[in-house]
Amino acid sequence: MQLIPNSCTAPPAHAQLAPDYYFQPDGLGSYITRLLRSCSTVFDIKATMAADLDRLSVAGLHAEPCGIVETGALLCGEVIIQAGARIEAGAQVIGPVLICTGAIVAAGALVRDHTVIGPGCRIGFGAEITRSLLTGSVLMKHPSFVGDSVIGRCVNIGAFCSTTGLRCDRGPVAEPAIEEITVTIGGQRIGTGQTKFGAVIGDEVALPAGTVLSPGTLIGPGTVIYPRDHIGGFLPAGSRMR
Repeated sequence: MQLIPNSCTAPPAHAQLAPDYYFQPDGLGSYITRLLRSCSTVFDIKATMAADLDRLSVAGLHAEPCGIVETGALLCGEVIIQAGARIEAGAQVIGPVLICTGAIVAAGALVRDHTVIGPGCRIGFGAEITRSLLTGSVLMKHPSFVGDSVIGRCVNIGAFCSTTGLRCDRGPVAEPAIEEITVTIGGQRIGTGQTKFGAVIGDEVALPAGTVLSPGTLIGPGTVIYPRDHIGGFLPAGSRMR
């Protein structure tokens, strides 16, 4: 099975919005590598991936050979499980979802629609993921939530961490959301073009337990985050956040 990303053509407003600012794309499998290279900004990734997964679902394609689904795992919709991946008994996966080579979705984990779990990721009991890309070797082994986000290679999501993708500062929350999520870089406010957008976390970042990320949080690769309860805004690559 080959999933070919749709092309993204909008030029990045800042170098800090380009996928290669946050992620090293090589060695993540053919689909994720092409996805990251085809998108001009990190804001394009989620929508492009969702369109690709919808196209895959309609086509009814399946990876060959397939990974392991243990008896007692619950799969709904189109779930592509590449060779070497495993979904354990007690896990729940609601497609369309792509589980890449070497990834493990453990008992008690919930992976929801329009998600790609990259090679070597470990998703543990109580973890919930929806509409997100975990690029590769992400550790999310404890109760936590990632939604509408893009997570880099070798990121560790601590226990009880959560992204938030919906504005709640304009009165009662509407569902579906109607307020666009924006980010500010260099004093310039930039629209994401999306009403739900969680976070972009670059390669090799560890989120300490209990960290909550504001909508539209951008964390550059190699950033060191000390224990704290809330983070938002843009953190450049190599930052130290106390």
